[in-house]
Amino acid sequence: MQTRTKVLSFTALGLAAVVFGMILAGSLDFTRTASADSAAPTTVPAAASAPAHVVSASLPSFADIADRAMPAVVSIRSTDIIRPNQNRRGLERFFGDTPFHPFLPDRRQGSGEPEEEQQQSGGTGFLIEADGFVLTNNHVIDGAEKVEVTVGETETFKAKIVGRDPATDLALLKIEGNRPFPTLPLGDSDRIRVGEWVMAIGDPLQFEKTVTVGVVSGKGRAPRLSEATRSFENLIQTDAAINFGNSGGPLVNAAGEVIGINTAISRFAQNIGFAVPINVARRLIPQLKEGKVVRGYLGVSIGPIDADLQAAMGLPSRDGALVQSVEKGMPAEKAGLRHEDVIVRVDQTPVRNNRDLIDYVSSKRPGTKVTLTFLRGGKEMTAVATLGTRAEEGETAEPAPAEDEHREKIGITVEELTPASRRSYSIGSEIEGVVLTHVKNVSAAADAGLREGDVVQEVNGRPVGTVAAFRAELKKAGDSRFARFYVHRPGPRPANFVVAVRLKD
Repeated sequence: MQTRTKVLSFTALGLAAVVFGMILAGSLDFTRTASADSAAPTTVPAAASAPAHVVSASLPSFADIADRAMPAVVSIRSTDIIRPNQNRRGLERFFGDTPFHPFLPDRRQGSGEPEEEQQQSGGTGFLIEADGFVLTNNHVIDGAEKVEVTVGETETFKAKIVGRDPATDLALLKIEGNRPFPTLPLGDSDRIRVGEWVMAIGDPLQFEKTVTVGVVSGKGRAPRLSEATRSFENLIQTDAAINFGNSGGPLVNAAGEVIGINTAISRFAQNIGFAVPINVARRLIPQLKEGKVVRGYLGVSIGPIDADLQAAMGLPSRDGALVQSVEKGMPAEKAGLRHEDVIVRVDQTPVRNNRDLIDYVSSKRPGTKVTLTFLRGGKEMTAVATLGTRAEEGETAEPAPAEDEHREKIGITVEELTPASRRSYSIGSEIEGVVLTHVKNVSAAADAGLREGDVVQEVNGRPVGTVAAFRAELKKAGDSRFARFYVHRPGPRPANFVVAVRLKD
């Protein structure tokens, strides 16, 4: 078995240029005065030196910020097995056609059949809870068969992947220790201002615990970095130097609070990096702890309001999300919304633009009731919608089902097989049963070895081709302590097996 080491996350240049450039720009008058006469020492007038003192006084103590933050920043090493003809993950996968690709040696050269190889990737994370929860990027651990987290310089722990969300490139890990771990406080990314100081901490190019400093360069960015980042629409832009290995590390403000998770760079520019706002992560952490992020869905197509639309519709401002169309059978239609409605509030949260509405709705679970306040014909109206789920491509979405008894009892969510789920989990057309779409991490199902994508074909020897049949067989089990599941597990090497799932202790 061969070993290949590669380091993830992101590139930028010039810590010294950023920091000292900012200082010199702020004290330009002082610099010019001091260098005006090179023939003899110059005494700088008090008035001329004042701006320099003002700039210096306004700078945060980066050393103090680093001292407070560094203990909670961790190094992450993940290992996965690359099989013959399998696409390599990491630089190529995350960035697409990266300019570094030619410099990645191919150790599989030579005669004979390609071999399996181990691939190691590196990244960064940070502790958010003293009991060992670590926040990082999904691409740092995507596909990993083993993940290790190093706290400080020497303490290395095996990490469990608790939950991940490719749409936001977030992942939550868990390590176990015999003491409380140091943590980083989470700030409020909604309150950040363009131009404020920030610090990035991570392991770029295997230089552990590297600190770089810059400013918030922009907010609400939607860079088209690669297919892996296609859904990113609200990133923080920064000029703090970010390089490969910084992935998943914190972007910290002057108060030492995390305001973003470093996640990407622009390959075609210098000092243009991006971070996921910490408020996005904050909303998703409860779901990540449960192992899977499920987003609510309203079922509307929305657009911005420009000056012409404002005038044509007689709107008081350009704030709001304009409903351009409503999907049939979806929550918005059932709530009575129609095209040309302008949504201005959801619950008590103002909707200034499309992003506000998308962020709020996607932060809620399917089945959640939300109150929509909208303008129609100059009048303010309200409606209550029960959020559903987004349909898979080529299918019709349905409102979220109510919580099932079996989910509470054994920790699973089951759905009937559809063309979309067969594609998603690579389930053959000849396979019948119900598919597990969620397995709770701490549950009877997880103890039995079941996982997402498994197909339950029989319960206690009886076929279950529908969710209703599955529920009926579990109900028949009555006071039994266990139920027998006959399971098909799809994949490169499909397998069938029988497990006993505990129904009661």
